[in-house]
Formats: sequence, structure tokens, C-alpha cells
Amino acid sequence: MTRKILLRIFAALLIVGAAAAAFLLREFKGSAVKEEQIFLLSKRTSYDQFVRELMPHIRHHRAFEFYADHLNLRRSFKPGRYTLRQGMNVIEIARMFSLGMQTPVRISFQNARIPSHLAAKLAPQLDADSAELMTAFTSRPLAEELGLDSLTLFSIFIPNTYELYWTTTPEQFVHRMKKEYDRFWNEQREGKRKATGLSRLEVVTLASIVTEETRAREEMPRIAGVYMNRLRRGIPLQADPTVKYAMQDFGLRRILRRHLKYPSPYNTYLNRGLPPSPICLPSITAVDAVLNYEHHDYLYFCACPTFDGRHNFARTLSEHNINARAYSAALNRRKIK
Repeated sequence: MTRKILLRIFAALLIVGAAAAAFLLREFKGSAVKEEQIFLLSKRTSYDQFVRELMPHIRHHRAFEFYADHLNLRRSFKPGRYTLRQGMNVIEIARMFSLGMQTPVRISFQNARIPSHLAAKLAPQLDADSAELMTAFTSRPLAEELGLDSLTLFSIFIPNTYELYWTTTPEQFVHRMKKEYDRFWNEQREGKRKATGLSRLEVVTLASIVTEETRAREEMPRIAGVYMNRLRRGIPLQADPTVKYAMQDFGLRRILRRHLKYPSPYNTYLNRGLPPSPICLPSITAVDAVLNYEHHDYLYFCACPTFDGRHNFARTLSEHNINARAYSAALNRRKIK
């Protein structure tokens, strides 16, 4: 074989090698993600299902599968909420799932009346179903672990927006809420709480009633003041929202006399003082309204007949009865039963 032929063969091998190297470089190091997107990998997903669901979102499938086998991803992949960033290669993608480098999620919840309502709101935001969440929210052992009981455990959840991992378990979520609750009760709020003479649970319980009474933020301190006056004078609170809660009928538009007789420790027409626990998760605004309640001599309030969400306040029963009759007449005109 002549020197010329050998040179040609060597050159051909170089070209083939360079092409192979370029191909492998493109497959393993080239961009496998066209545009940024979120990929959810549930704890209930098998490895084969995970790979099938991932493939439509990336390129260079054979390179990914090869490197995944090299990394033993079948045994090391971790559930989570992941961000497939534009330009990521298959090595970066496989390592991300192996190391569990998930992206935190911001979850929000506002008013929820009972644990099942909150579970239904959180289930779409976490890798947990509502049944799992309900089990944690009503767990006696978990409550006792936090120094609470299963009745008051729900009261520590502060409606807000929180950043956590999508794979946070219901138990971990409850522990996180306890930390947020303890952080919420800072020195300033604790000082104001002590001045009210109420416990934390009592403040939250009263705030839950205030939350259900009005959506007008500016009215909350005044309404809280009415209830503080009644508590201190030993007058039953007679809060309509507690009747709805007692009956678990949140669609009631009009509280009638027969409703006031419904037997329950939550019915503040039949029982003096605050109910045993909150009737909803109160807003932070409502809690602060209780801590900064308005000092006045009002003992009554009634919704305005204009249905603008505001209330008329009264110092005497006779004044209140006038307001109540006006509101009742407005309900009749609108045929609200």
C-alpha cells in the first residue's frame, strides 16, 4: 500500500472521527430544550412513565437515555417541580432529575372555612391529594407533636403566599405553617394580644368571626370593638356567621329564628363567649383588626339595607332594632329568604 493511499485513509478516518465527535457533541452538549417550561414529576410516577412524559419536551432522546443509564437515573430520579431551561443539554437535564434540583413553587390560600375547603385549595398546588392533606390537617398525633390538639390545629394556618417545594408532604406543610405561625406572633403582636386579655387562639377565633362579618377592611376594627365590648360585659356575641358554621350551611342568606336555636357549641346565640375554635381561617388584616380593635361603646351592628357590604352601628337595643327592621325590609323587597 502506497504512502498516498495511507494518507487518504488517515484523512478519511479523521473526517469520520471529526463528524462522529461533532455528532456526539451536538447530542450530549447541544441544546435539548427549545424554550423554558415547567415539568412536574409526581411521587406516583414510575421511571418508565417519567421518561415517556419527558421525551416530547426535549431533543436528543437517544443521548438522554444513554446518559441516564450511565447515571443510573432509574434508581436516583427524584420527584419534583423542575424548570427545563432553554438551552439545557441532556447531561444537565439528567443530573437535575438525579440530584432533585427542583424549582420552588409559590402557593397561596385565603379564606377557608373548614379543613376540607383548604385541602381542596391546596391539592392542585402540591403533589398531594385532598385526602392526604385532610389526614394531616386533622391528625391528633401531629397536632400533639406541635403542642396543639386536632380541633385547634387548623387555627395556626395564616392565609398568605408561601414559597416551598411542590413535593412538600402534608405533614411537612403543617410543620411549615407552625413555623410561620410562631413567626407571625412577633413581639409587637404579642404585646397587643396581652393587652386584649385574649389568648392567641381566642384572637384568631374572634378574627375569624370578623372576617365572616365584613369584607370592608376599614370596618374590621370597629366590629372587633363591638365583640370586645360584648365579651367584657358577658353579653352573648350573637354572631350570625357562627350559626352558619354550626349548621355547616354556608349558603344561608338569611338567618331566621329557627336557625338561632340550632344546638352547637359554635352557636353564639345559645352560648356566651367565643366558640371553641375559629369558624374560618381569618385574614391577617382581621387578626390585626382584633389586636387594634376600636375603643367605643357600640354593642350592636347590622348590615346596611343598601347592600353595599357596610354596617350600621348602635349603642342601644332600640337603635339596633330600627336598623334591623330596615335591613329586614330590604331583604323582603329582594325576596331573600
